[in-house]
Amino acid sequence: MSRPTPHPAAAEARTALPDVDTTDFDRLAAAVLAAPGAPLGAVLRGQLPGTAGVRWLRQEGLPPTTRPTALTPAQWLSLFECWHAQHRAPVPGAPGDRRGGRPSTHGHAPGATAIPRWGS
Repeated sequence: MSRPTPHPAAAEARTALPDVDTTDFDRLAAAVLAAPGAPLGAVLRGQLPGTAGVRWLRQEGLPPTTRPTALTPAQWLSLFECWHAQHRAPVPGAPGDRRGGRPSTHGHAPGATAIPRWGS
């Protein structure tokens, strides 16, 4: 069983989620609220890959210096949707799957060969 979410807005957002997502939401909320005084921009760098955190802040109209405790329930839900989309496991053969076939047997991209270590 998951721990209750410590922040009232996060707890309210959690109640709007299906039971299947509550464990993941608790994981996100715990990570974001681990340092409630830290700026949200820095916290999201550790939770969302690449520029996803910056894009989410811009989408919500929040400056990077916003504290996690200032988020509304709607913003928590939006953050969870963004986070959840980034953390879904890739399905082999799915449109976003970059593996696309057999892995290289020699550790390089298909068609590439290694440079000999001891000359030619």
